[in-house]
Amino acid sequence: MKNKYIDLIRQTFNFPQEEFQIEDDSLIFHNIYLMDLIKQYGTPLKFHYLPKISENIKKAKMWFNVAMAKCDYKAKYHYCYCTKSSHFQFVLDEALKNDIHIETSSAFDVDIIETLYNEGKINKQQFIIANGFKTDLYIENLSRIINDGFENTYPILDNKSELERLMKMVNKPLKIGIRIAAEEEPKFEFYTSRLGIGYKDIVPFYQNQIKGKENVEVKMLHFFINTGIADTSYYWNELHKCLKVYCDLKKNCPSLDSLNIGGGFPIKNSLSFEYDYEYMAEEIIAQIKQVCNENNIEEPNVFTEFGSFTVGESGGAIYQVLYQKQQNDREKWNMIDSSFMTTLPDAWAINKKFLMLPINLWDKNYERVLLGGLTCDSDDYYNSEQHVNAIYLPKISDDGPLYLGFFNTGAYQESVGGYGGIQHCLIPAPKHIIIEKDSEGQITTRIFSKEQSFKSMLKILGY
Repeated sequence: MKNKYIDLIRQTFNFPQEEFQIEDDSLIFHNIYLMDLIKQYGTPLKFHYLPKISENIKKAKMWFNVAMAKCDYKAKYHYCYCTKSSHFQFVLDEALKNDIHIETSSAFDVDIIETLYNEGKINKQQFIIANGFKTDLYIENLSRIINDGFENTYPILDNKSELERLMKMVNKPLKIGIRIAAEEEPKFEFYTSRLGIGYKDIVPFYQNQIKGKENVEVKMLHFFINTGIADTSYYWNELHKCLKVYCDLKKNCPSLDSLNIGGGFPIKNSLSFEYDYEYMAEEIIAQIKQVCNENNIEEPNVFTEFGSFTVGESGGAIYQVLYQKQQNDREKWNMIDSSFMTTLPDAWAINKKFLMLPINLWDKNYERVLLGGLTCDSDDYYNSEQHVNAIYLPKISDDGPLYLGFFNTGAYQESVGGYGGIQHCLIPAPKHIIIEKDSEGQITTRIFSKEQSFKSMLKILGY
């Protein structure tokens, strides 16, 4: 009878997979023996495997460039990294090895841009796509770098007032973009995104308030769907509405030469995950070309702003099961040595599911459990996997503690969780390590930050 955990996984999924293998009853991730990490650093533990960042960037650039070659597409593809997904220096350092550009969201992002330039990691010719609502400080910082010669900085107008405020502070030629306020899916509580300017308002806005202004060029139309790039009638319908606006604006605005389709490539959240990235890139490029040809206009340069896709699959978290509580005849709670609310805030805030696997005990029988965090909050739990409304894990054993890994957690969790700050119930932030490959391809690890201490928390609290 096949009732071991490894039997369950092999019967349910195509396993092993590219990044996951089993050896000696333990999980290996990208040829990293996770039990060795646990022995060296302990738990709870956060990690980033940096080579995955470069790998995903190279894949996306290949998909879009191949798609353009197949379609005889005349313009260029530009990959931007969406910094809000993870602002860490080690993430930017790795991403910038791959000839990419940067998308910003707020005022302090611009200070990061200047720091990267001063360290010789970017140049003033790289594209800086400045999204988000422009506060006075954001306007001031963008104006500063434009005046300083960052010639391909494109403030993307989120509302009509931002242009005049920029013009008062910029003394160089100003290249701008306009963001379309996309219509949301019917399930949303509102009809239109709060970000950007409405479809019908963009051409009149250009004609009435931009056209004829000296030293101002509209270079980019920006389009983003909140639910991501998906092979659905909703996505293709919104893309075509965007392309109609692009063509109408291009006929009135010769300087327009770029279309930004935002981010939205998904990342793996289950062993059963399937997504045809190559097909989606080819279909997007083909549809852009077709609509432009029908309107007798040149194809635009295509920009993407992948954030989660860039960094998400590089991250992970490892916990130890401290204790199992049998609360009634049906529910067993495995209590971890950290908190889901503080380390994986998306798990409880928006019910996001991550790829979760045990690190060890794969040859033990399995059971259905719930996972509980250390805080005294009723929402601090994790109770289902992406592919099934349940969690099955190896049974607790006398052979040693059970360790759990949550994978592809590298986007947003640290920033949403308030990295370096006060955590719910004063649960300390875990140790955070960086995993890299040296010049000879050997795996190396280093500590980025130690587990949060009581002294640092008390200092923040004013004690």
